[in-house]
Amino acid sequence: MGTRDPRVDAYIAKQADFAKPILAHIRDVVHAACPEVEEDIKWGSPFFMYRGPLAHMPAFKEHCRFGFWKGRLVADGDSGEEGMTGPFGQLKSVKDLPSKKEMTAYIKKAMKLNEEGISKVKAKKARPELPVPPELAAALAKNKKARANFEGFSPSHRRDYNEWIAEAKRTETRTARVKQAVEWIAEGKPRHWKYQK
Repeated sequence: MGTRDPRVDAYIAKQADFAKPILAHIRDVVHAACPEVEEDIKWGSPFFMYRGPLAHMPAFKEHCRFGFWKGRLVADGDSGEEGMTGPFGQLKSVKDLPSKKEMTAYIKKAMKLNEEGISKVKAKKARPELPVPPELAAALAKNKKARANFEGFSPSHRRDYNEWIAEAKRTETRTARVKQAVEWIAEGKPRHWKYQK
């Protein structure tokens, strides 16, 4: 059996007049869709818990939000935002919410994700590989061991060397860095090897 937390009652009561009916409506729909839901206050706003965090409904000065802990998975990419989201945007009245049937479908989907133990997905943004500075490429071509090690490095280790050499403004600095880089690379050392434990 679900629970209604008196702290959520107090939270709703202290909000602006426009927010109270929105929050009360969301709360009623969540409890109807998920009778076992438990309420909590996290980060200063109401959270709905069902086998872990399910959804939240913070209120702000001029709008409310209703989002899911696993928003991206629940909304099938309907929302371009990261984190705890849903396809609802800024809510300024109950009319801004989808129908009770639609909301219930989203809530059921969120429940299923929690029941199956599916984690939030964090989108990794891969950084593009930097081009090897010509001076480094020429030096690596002359040193077979260094070239093999460099090609075997992870993209981040290659990037560290490429950035370090490319950011040198003076020719003398760049030449010195290329010489040092080839020595370290030949020894199989990443650029920041001194700081590794």
